[in-house]
Amino acid sequence: MENFIIRAYGRTELAQQYSPNIGPHAAWQKLKTWMAIHPTLMQQLTTEGYTPRQRTFTPAQVGLIVNALGEP
Repeated sequence: MENFIIRAYGRTELAQQYSPNIGPHAAWQKLKTWMAIHPTLMQQLTTEGYTPRQRTFTPAQVGLIVNALGEP
């Protein structure tokens, strides 16, 4: 298995890393739900400049997601 690389990812691209066996939209909905229920992740992402309309996660934001949810 490859090590996950922290870099900029499109939101659907990252979601499919976590849920490769479902469609892109469903994968994004699942990742969005996981992000929302994590106790501190959304606040950390907001501090890093994340907005809900954003289509791409920065490397710093991807790092926060991986730290909170684990590697895909």
